[in-house]
Formats: sequence, structure tokens, C-alpha cells
Amino acid sequence: MQYPYDISVVIPLFNEEESLPELVHWIRRVMHAHSFTYELILVDDGSTDRSWDVITELGADDNTVKGISFNRNYGKSAALNEGFKRCTGEVVITMDADLQDSPEEIPGLYDMIKHQKFDLVSGWKQKRFDPVSKTIPTKLFNAATRKLSGIKLHDFNCGLKAYRQLLVKSIEVHGEMHRYIPVIAKWNGFTRIGEKVVQHQERKYGTTKFGLERFVYGFLDLLSITFVSRFKKRPMHFFGTLGTLSFVVGLGITIWMIVQKVFGLYPNGRVRDVVDQPLFYLSLVAVILGVQLFLAGFLAEMVSMTSSRRNEYLIRDRVGLIKK
Repeated sequence: MQYPYDISVVIPLFNEEESLPELVHWIRRVMHAHSFTYELILVDDGSTDRSWDVITELGADDNTVKGISFNRNYGKSAALNEGFKRCTGEVVITMDADLQDSPEEIPGLYDMIKHQKFDLVSGWKQKRFDPVSKTIPTKLFNAATRKLSGIKLHDFNCGLKAYRQLLVKSIEVHGEMHRYIPVIAKWNGFTRIGEKVVQHQERKYGTTKFGLERFVYGFLDLLSITFVSRFKKRPMHFFGTLGTLSFVVGLGITIWMIVQKVFGLYPNGRVRDVVDQPLFYLSLVAVILGVQLFLAGFLAEMVSMTSSRRNEYLIRDRVGLIKK
């Protein structure tokens, strides 16, 4: 299959006006040095500074620069999803706009997809310049993701990744699922997932846009995607087992309470009614409430994943892209 470009670079950004010119020039220099044909898709996730004005100016001077501007901040997953929908390169590279990801890594990532036949290659920032308050939670997060997903990557959350185009066209990223694209890819049959040690640079402009809450949300997203991936096609395997166990346990407790009452009638003549015992109501309420909450969460997740409007975002403007 022939592709218009060797590489599509998709960069989500939020308030990065200072770093954009330097980043675009750096990427251009690397691409020209290796004779790559490429497109650069900058997705402005509702920035409140001059980021979109800078993108517009860059696009006017260079037709490889294309842009998408969201009307408000939807999050990194939304930005990546829109970029994936519009990219046309054989290999798709994603990176952050804060200059902490080095464009010098692009040729190596391209080679691993193009010639070593990987479906996805994730960067591994072996040496980081982040504070301890960020690196320790990151290590715990990565360890939990490795354990639950079975994918042996050191840095799931690294923004610098490379993909085969078929992969990005086969998945959808929503919510905060950008951290788990390797997990989503694996469950969609793309199992050739590799890793490359990449350079991590100190932030040159601005401040980080992510707080510690992302690790809490990330863990919840991990549980969600792991559950849905495993049971989306066969929910009865889970809910049938859970329902059977709940029924057997409930029935067993009920029979035990009834037998206890029947045998207690003979020596004593009078025994407290089953429905008068707090244990009966507490166990009943706990079982019903737990099952209902879990079912409600599962159904809500299924509705979200099958909704035709899940990844519709209000786009304010574009540069170099046909409106759809």
C-alpha cells in the first residue's frame, strides 16, 4: 500500500506557545536530514494562550504543518484521537510539545516500525528529570499496569511512541485512555509491542499540565479497560459466575437460618423470626447493593464504548486539513 507520507507526527498541546516554533524547526531539521516525507499535525486542546496563533503562523510558512483547534480543553486522549483520524503517514509518531521529547528519536522509532516490523514502539525515559513526587508514583503506576496487562513496558505513560498506521486507525482513544494505548492495541490483536530507550530533557518553557490526580484517575482507568477488554465479548462469564455464587451463598444462609429456627422450636417452643434478625437484612442489602452498583458501572462503560458520539468534539478551526 502506498502512503502519502513516510511519517505523520501527531502532537497534542495545551498552552505551549513558547516551545512550538523551536519544536517545529527541530522536527523539520531531523526529517530533512533523513529525507523523510512527513506531515506534522498539531492539536491545540483548548489553549488559552497564543498557541493557536503560533500554529496558524507556522502553517502559513510550511505546508507540512497542519493544525486542529478544540473549542475547549477536552484532554490528551481527545487530541490524540482527532490526530489519529486525520493522519495519513505509514508510521505515526506521537510526542509532547514541551520539548522534553527529542525529535532526534524519530528515525530510530521509524526503523523499528518500518523494518523491524513492530506494531507499536513505546519510549522509555530511563533517566528522567522529573521531581521525586512524580517519578515514584510513575514507577508504581507502571508496575501495576505491567502486572494487569501482561505487557512488559517500563514507561506506559511516555508521550513519545511510534505506531503502524493500521493500528491507530483500528482503535479509539477516549477519556484518559491515552496512557493505555499499548493495552488497547494488545486487546485489538496488535501484539508486536516494543520499547526503545529515549532521551528525556528538562522542561525549557512553562510548567507541567498534569497533577498527582492523574495517577488516581489512571489506576481507575486501568481497572476499567482491563475489565471491559476481558469481558466485553463474554460478560456472562463474569456476571454468570458472580450471580451463581451470590445466589448459592444467599440460599445457603437462608436455609441455615430456617433450619436453625425449625430445630430451635422443639426445645424452646419459641424462636425469633428469621426476618427479625439484623443479619438477614444486612446480608441482603450488601449483596443487592454491591451487584447493582457493579452492574450499573459495567453497563455505563459499555454504553460509553458503543456510543456513536463518544469521540465527537467541537473543533473551532483547522489549518491544512479538510473539514469533515
